[in-house]
Amino acid sequence: MIDKLLFEKLKSNFTEAFWFIKTNKVRTFLTALGIIFGVASVITMLAIGNGAEKEILAQLELVGVNNIVVTPIPDKKDEESDTEGTENEENESKRFSKGLDIIDSESIKNNIPSVKLVSPEIILDTYVINNGKQNSVKLIGVSPFFFISSNISLEKGKMFSNYQISNALPVCIIGKKVEKKLFTGESALGKQIKVKDVWLQVVGVIEEKLISDKAQENLGIRDLNQDVYVPIKTFLVRYKDRKVIVDKPNVRRGNQNGPKKKQPRGNYHQIDKLTVQVANSNELKATAEVLSKMLKRRHNDVLDFEITIPIQLLKQQQKTKQIFNIVLSIIAGISLLIGGIGIMNIMLASVLERTKEIGIIRAIGATREDVILQFLSESILISVGGGIIGIITGILGAYIIEMASGIETVLSANSVLLSFFIAVIVGLVFGIFPAKAAANKRPIEALRSE
Repeated sequence: MIDKLLFEKLKSNFTEAFWFIKTNKVRTFLTALGIIFGVASVITMLAIGNGAEKEILAQLELVGVNNIVVTPIPDKKDEESDTEGTENEENESKRFSKGLDIIDSESIKNNIPSVKLVSPEIILDTYVINNGKQNSVKLIGVSPFFFISSNISLEKGKMFSNYQISNALPVCIIGKKVEKKLFTGESALGKQIKVKDVWLQVVGVIEEKLISDKAQENLGIRDLNQDVYVPIKTFLVRYKDRKVIVDKPNVRRGNQNGPKKKQPRGNYHQIDKLTVQVANSNELKATAEVLSKMLKRRHNDVLDFEITIPIQLLKQQQKTKQIFNIVLSIIAGISLLIGGIGIMNIMLASVLERTKEIGIIRAIGATREDVILQFLSESILISVGGGIIGIITGILGAYIIEMASGIETVLSANSVLLSFFIAVIVGLVFGIFPAKAAANKRPIEALRSE
């Protein structure tokens, strides 16, 4: 019985509140603008934050977990000044580096306990021919550990066998886009493709990986779907081995009277990239330091390589984005706060306008609780209406931002529910003071007012 009476009272109050809001549409809409923009801002900012989080996780998957990347620095033309002394020339000429090579990768695996696996890569920009079609590709010489360190799985076929690797057989695994270009509508498995001057048999096709242009630029990641992979020994035997071709000492040339110039060796490194995967993420930094000292010693104290830890770069990027999202969320929260203050101001003005009405309903038997409930109903309805419009605006805003700027946004039910819940709470909290102000008016004084 009591529940039924309470329900009828709530129904009556909300019906009265709806009627009052309907008769003051413009003022109600202006009152709700703060809530609308606040809710829309919260949803949009959380969508941008979720999109950034998704992008970071995708990039982490691309670079691999606990990876350290070593890249060679090719020798560049270095003209020495006229003032350089003969002694300095002689000292520098003695510093000869063999460059980054396969032996380095084996030494790292055998001598650093924290290293789980080592994956060397050799990269060659070339072309592939099949059925008269020629396309540009990157030919990548890899070890079997490359597919593990790069989180690459095969869509069909199988990995290189030990027999194929040890005998440098002309076999390859190709990216999905290569298969689509060369074998439209059919499988590439078992087929022959001519990469540069060598015929290779396709033994596998990797699963297509979605790699954004931004990820390729920021992390130096290739589009793995457009590469052709061969065993590293096959690459060295059948294509090119820089260690054999250009492994020769620096030669200084110049006329007798003029300054001597150091002739560049070009890219004398046997491999183009070395991925070192550490067993424990806590050992990444320490392993990188040991790795740097080890390679520097092996390269005769010549710093002709660069070491990066992609996961640390991504974590720093993630931290920056989180701070940015927090700032934007605070701004969105301020919008909601301003919206709540707007509701309170309008409701206080409404109390002053309706003083006589309050006196009448109090005189005919309405209690203070009834008056409070009446004005709270109005503020809550304004907040709920503003919240619903804000949700629609926020969803549209997130979609427009993604379409206009290319920033990925991810909407979630939690962000929508959270923003709507906050809007209702704001309406409730900021409606309490005006409601109490109305309820505290004495009926006789209220009836006397004009």
